[in-house]
Amino acid sequence: MSTQVRSVSLAFAVLRALAARPGGATLSEVARAVELSPSSTLNLLRTLVAEGAVERIEEARRYRLVPEWSATGPGPNRLAQLIERMRGPARAFAEVHECTVGLWQATSPNRIVLAALWDSGAATRIHMVIGQRQPIGGGSSGRALAALERIGESELRRRFDDVRWHQPLAFSAYVDQVRQCGERGYAIDDGFSHSGICSVAVAIGGSASLRLCLSVSTFAGTRDPEQLAQLGRELIELARLPAFRQTSEQKV
Repeated sequence: MSTQVRSVSLAFAVLRALAARPGGATLSEVARAVELSPSSTLNLLRTLVAEGAVERIEEARRYRLVPEWSATGPGPNRLAQLIERMRGPARAFAEVHECTVGLWQATSPNRIVLAALWDSGAATRIHMVIGQRQPIGGGSSGRALAALERIGESELRRRFDDVRWHQPLAFSAYVDQVRQCGERGYAIDDGFSHSGICSVAVAIGGSASLRLCLSVSTFAGTRDPEQLAQLGRELIELARLPAFRQTSEQKV
């Protein structure tokens, strides 16, 4: 695994936070959004200002993306467009497989957020809410994202330790699960992150600013290992559809 450059990840987290606030944000608002101290956030903002990606509104003491980055950077419009394209095939997948399909976005170095949700409409289904958060290392999505990013062991350990596991899980087993995801393309969490819930996830690559994972969630014990593997393979095919392809972005 390669070593992730944490400062770059943090800079993109700041850019995403500002993209979600077209009118700008104060230092404290950005710090809360990216879960960093004000001093660390200020250093990142000053660097982004110097690089021409962010501007400071002196009279309001706020920061915002410069117009060029607002138009082509990691803004909410790109994510909204992607979700709209996904809607039809994702809902159909949920109905055919009687599962809940979710799109997760990494919004900070520590958390992922449920950005979109499609369920089968069954009377009994897993309750999830758009906007809910979980530790970035948790669930099948956490494993899939770690495999895509090829992070080093120290960062993997940090993410693992940040999760409150509902079943005992050794770090060595977690590392092996991330490795397996890198080999086969999908990750599985069978009740470790949420009791009674089994999830399968694939990462959606193609963008450094929109870090996304597509997951399906079912009740634990309703599918055997081969059925879960088949679900993972079909989820990979779903994520390869043109509707799920991320658009190109401005390079830093």
